Amino acid sequence: MEMGSRNEHSGKGAMWELERNLDQPMDAEAGRLRNMYREKTYPTILMLRLAFQSLGVVFGDLGTSPLYVFCNIFPHDTIEDTEQVIGALSLIIYSLTLIPLVKYVFIVLRANDNGQGGTFALYSLLCRHAKINIIPNQHRTDEELTTYSRRRYEEKSLAAKIQRWLEGNQFRKNVILILVLFGTCMAVGDGILTPAISVLSATGGIQVEETRMRNDVVVIISVVILIGLFSMQHYGTDKVSWLFAPIVFVWFILIGVLGAVNICKYDHSVLKAFNPIYVYRYFKRGKDSWASLGGIMLSITGTEALFADLSYFPVQAIQIAFTMVVFPCLLLQYTGQAAFIASNKSQVNHAFYYSLPACILWPAFVVATAAAIVASQATISATYSIIKQALALGCFPRVKIIHTSKKYLGQIYSPDINWILMVFCIAVTAGFKKQSQIANAYGTAVIMVMLVTTFLMIPIMLLVWRSHWTLVVIFTVLSLLVEIPYFSAVVRKIDQGGWVPLVFAAAFLIIMYVWHYGTLKRYEFEMHSKVSIAWILGLGPSLGLVRVPGIGLVYTELASGVPHIFSHFITNLPAIHSTLVFVCVKYLPVYTVPLDERFLVKRIGPKNFHMFRCVARYGYKDIHRKDDDFEKMLFDSLLLFVRLESMMEEYSDSEEYSTRELSNGVTTTSSIVNNNNIEQMNYTSSHDSIVPAQSPSNNTGSSSQVAPAPASGQAAFQSVGDEISFLNACRDAGVVHILGNTVIRARRDSGFIKKLAINYLYAFLRKICRENSAIFNVPHESLLNVGQVFYV
Repeated sequence: MEMGSRNEHSGKGAMWELERNLDQPMDAEAGRLRNMYREKTYPTILMLRLAFQSLGVVFGDLGTSPLYVFCNIFPHDTIEDTEQVIGALSLIIYSLTLIPLVKYVFIVLRANDNGQGGTFALYSLLCRHAKINIIPNQHRTDEELTTYSRRRYEEKSLAAKIQRWLEGNQFRKNVILILVLFGTCMAVGDGILTPAISVLSATGGIQVEETRMRNDVVVIISVVILIGLFSMQHYGTDKVSWLFAPIVFVWFILIGVLGAVNICKYDHSVLKAFNPIYVYRYFKRGKDSWASLGGIMLSITGTEALFADLSYFPVQAIQIAFTMVVFPCLLLQYTGQAAFIASNKSQVNHAFYYSLPACILWPAFVVATAAAIVASQATISATYSIIKQALALGCFPRVKIIHTSKKYLGQIYSPDINWILMVFCIAVTAGFKKQSQIANAYGTAVIMVMLVTTFLMIPIMLLVWRSHWTLVVIFTVLSLLVEIPYFSAVVRKIDQGGWVPLVFAAAFLIIMYVWHYGTLKRYEFEMHSKVSIAWILGLGPSLGLVRVPGIGLVYTELASGVPHIFSHFITNLPAIHSTLVFVCVKYLPVYTVPLDERFLVKRIGPKNFHMFRCVARYGYKDIHRKDDDFEKMLFDSLLLFVRLESMMEEYSDSEEYSTRELSNGVTTTSSIVNNNNIEQMNYTSSHDSIVPAQSPSNNTGSSSQVAPAPASGQAAFQSVGDEISFLNACRDAGVVHILGNTVIRARRDSGFIKKLAINYLYAFLRKICRENSAIFNVPHESLLNVGQVFYV
């Protein structure tokens, strides 16, 4: 750790020194970009417009909760007196105040990753401030990204002690990972249950007007709506999203006005619920009051969407929308509904529809159904985003991700996940039929996600915010004071439907953890079996083979060293391409990597070996789109590197650079810091620093004349133009993508669980998931798979 800290500036290499001296204002520009999100401000009119638009994306789920809250608090119409209704309403009021308003809107929303929210955003923040990432593929140059923000701590500070405590034990890292995965799985379960309960509750209003209609008919109508909703996902929300905000806005105005009318019309004594003493009196009634907490908790379902959907809007816009529209309208509706129930104790079921004037029943039914569909759409889209983040961090099998909008990067669609969600959602709707059982399942998923967020916020507040420990204790105690009672209530209803999200979470957790474990073992195998640079250089410029014209892109998990698959390749084939590029595609714990900072290029060996390394870095929100020419961007970065390297050889004023001999045959040392380990590699090289290739689109250009490829073993090029011409000639001759098809198997002496996980489950997931070639859009005629088997 200390060596990594001392070498942080010196390890930036001569190219950093060159750029600093040639263009000093770039440091100031980099600092401006690093703080771009925090400094960004919006005009008042634009902020109000964004707040209005956020209603349709963020608050649909929370806004449709009044459709089913009271009927789940009193499922059997067992209301003894008005004070019981007032006590339940008081709990709803203070739950809405403490959890959505105080905890999420004013505290948790600040724990965003440059505007990105959700469980994985919290995890990425932790991974940057403490080295808890399980796969140690990060390099010191990754910390120089404009989107990579982290703080450093004084040696004796509380934050530094917690950082060392988290980093010092593999078990603690695994606990945090499992906690994040569990929260993610519960959020996916939320994506299954939200459409089911929202649509079923909205369509249930038909029975208010058509009293003879059986519940089976309502279920069939709900299933038809759900099938239509999931079938339309591949079109994306871009074409209809402009309708979302007006629909939800009309819905909030409707429930707010209706609530105010009902307060005046029925029983305004329910306003006493704002006195917290009625919470205490409610619990004094006995076990039934405690059991009803599962229904009361449904009033705050959708709160996690405030954080998960943060990427679409700035924090201030969500705060304005919630405090000015959502919160007051919800309070009015719940209070008005309580006033109606206090006067009509036998009409708790579908109380929302019964409280409507007869003349607006059907218009309200249409608006409620539309709002339920919007709420479902927002949750489904959030599920796609969650799966994408898990995939990027190596915690989920590779599934197809499609962009549905050219304007908005975050709008994606996954056909595999979509049909899985649809099948499970229809199974829940048709299987349970009763709203109360789905509500129990829904409540279990929501409270689990909230508890995970609370526990992850503790290290965030200590490490990222560096808050005083007393503030952390106050936040944790107040959060758990509300969430633990709700948790205890939903646990009692596991046998009444609460088991559903636990089964979903267990299944997804097993899949995600086994996939992550297999990915980690593959990485460890490549790390331990990578080929010595000295062995490669000992083969000579020809590598002991015939060097044929063309470029070979060898894909590897390693950001340093030559993968074992390369030695397997050259020992079984008689020829190799005249130019070799080892390509490592890795995802970092940042939400995005700017295009002009995406590629890092490095030369391996002397120039006449024609071997390079290219590290392509992505954030968890970045996606390989079909219109992205990955091959072209990589080649442009390679040409830019050659030009910058030539400039660096001419620039010899830097004291740091003068210590690195550029003549071929001089041994140098490259020190790469991975987590707590410092790995030393001695090899012969003309250059050993990884150089960021910036903005290739404006700096690349090729020589007008293409030089013929020099023979193997020829001395280094006389000029940079010669090498660029050679690289262009190689590209014209053809580019081949060489991918490793690595199969892992459990050793014979492994335990039964390990054999089951690796030999069957992981092997099955590898078989059904997408190949890397499909993700990078590699044409089949340019693809070469190299297979190998290893045992773990």
